[in-house]
Amino acid sequence: MGGEGGHAGGGKPVAGLLQLLGAADRLFYERGIRTVGMDEIRDASGVSLKRLYRLFPAKEQLVEEVLRRRDEVFLSQLTAAAAQAEGPREAILGFFDVLHDWFAEPGYRGCPFLNAFAEMSSTSPAVSDVARRQKQRLRHHLEELVREVGGPPELPGQLLVLANGAMATSAVLGSADPALDAKSAAAALLDAAGL
Repeated sequence: MGGEGGHAGGGKPVAGLLQLLGAADRLFYERGIRTVGMDEIRDASGVSLKRLYRLFPAKEQLVEEVLRRRDEVFLSQLTAAAAQAEGPREAILGFFDVLHDWFAEPGYRGCPFLNAFAEMSSTSPAVSDVARRQKQRLRHHLEELVREVGGPPELPGQLLVLANGAMATSAVLGSADPALDAKSAAAALLDAAGL
């Protein structure tokens, strides 16, 4: 899905797709979706406005694709981290270590899916659906981890609330510490469940 050899639409190779999506992602995340115009994305990506609109006739479609790609990358990182964990409990707690590393990155501005939902939910059902699906997929990832540790059915939802709360709090406070607070709370939940 992308790059110089990538494909979009009718299966034809699309030169510059990765540059386009990368530039759009960076601008949307740094400045917000509504404040960024297609001409700015053109300038940042080097992709002509004509080609940009051919690939994404509406800005909303570009936002959807940027979010879908972010979702794939994030879930791949989480899956890789879980696979490297020493055991199921460590995989669950390691989830919050991944969040901590993310929150500590320069320019962290919160969860792009929560941000997009907050910014676009009243005007774009399609973008809202992408954000909603990402949270559902994240919950599914946590359900798989909890299943491996033999945890109770309510635990994935509790962990998801901890994660999303940490994402928002970290952005507001400008600190990665909420991930550690969430990890501590997750450990307490695991302990309370005898895990």
